[in-house]
Amino acid sequence: MNVFTKPLSAIALMLLSSAVLFGQGQPLVFPRVSPPASLTTTVGVTTVEVHYSSPSVQDREIWGNIVPYDQIWRAGANENTTISFSTEVMVGGKKVMPGTYGLHMIPTENDWTIILNEDHEAWGSYFYDESQDAARITVTPQKHGHAEWLSYVVLDRGADNVTLALMWDNATVPIPIEVDLAATMEADFQDQLTGLAGFNWQALNQYANFYLQKGQNLERAKTMAERSVAMNKQFANLATLALIQEKMGDSESAARNEREALAMANEAQMNTYGYQLMGLGKQDRALDIFLQNTKEHKESWNVWDSLAECYLNMGDKKKAQKYYTKAHDLAPDQQKQRIVGILEGI
Repeated sequence: MNVFTKPLSAIALMLLSSAVLFGQGQPLVFPRVSPPASLTTTVGVTTVEVHYSSPSVQDREIWGNIVPYDQIWRAGANENTTISFSTEVMVGGKKVMPGTYGLHMIPTENDWTIILNEDHEAWGSYFYDESQDAARITVTPQKHGHAEWLSYVVLDRGADNVTLALMWDNATVPIPIEVDLAATMEADFQDQLTGLAGFNWQALNQYANFYLQKGQNLERAKTMAERSVAMNKQFANLATLALIQEKMGDSESAARNEREALAMANEAQMNTYGYQLMGLGKQDRALDIFLQNTKEHKESWNVWDSLAECYLNMGDKKKAQKYYTKAHDLAPDQQKQRIVGILEGI
């Protein structure tokens, strides 16, 4: 028996094992030809996110060739393009629940179909299953200048809506999204107010004042204003409570709380209250507050400036001019030019 046979066999086995182990190691990762990209935007308290891979044109004919017409397309490259919503939304008029969806498109020479599919983890559109569609809408692409790299952008927005768009080559494909701003904000407020904000008198007053300004949800707003006052009675929450009570027809309670609020108000708070009344369309009441502030703070340029603005809003240009002039005489240099501009426009 060869004395070297066993050691040599063992060495060969070790080398073979090492080769297998190295063969199973981590391969090199190179930059993707179509790199990953994303878009995040908000509408009110709703977050909208798009995650996609971004191919380039590279002098190719895209529409009808690289991306065939009348066939499902992943609206990007590589894995599923995905779109996510943090709240319920309307996409092209179709209700879509919060969550993440695979985003697909069917291009044609005219209108395109936009598809949101429940399966958002597949590779591209190869395993697309129509039965898992959450929404389908039809849109009309627009022409634009050349875009070498596919991207998703914010095309337009409003307080309760946003239009995203796929842009590539010479096409812009819009995706209109709307939210129920009142419902989503109320849900978000309630989430906040069941946390630390629920122990903060200012947060409770903010909630009450928000709905006071909108003239909505007043019963709930009154409850929150009362909680705020009970927690820490201040000018701000007493004034809010008084205005809510007045709006709800409880004039006696409103007058009592307003008197108490004004008794503790400083110059800035009186001024703020006057503007709050103006914002609610109560011009005569606002005028009374501004006049009272000028009596108590005669040397403040700002009280005369606010009184003048109130008169101007009421259409009394003569008195507006008089009190803007007085404000100008008392104002610091950095305010004089602004007031001169207003006087020249009267």
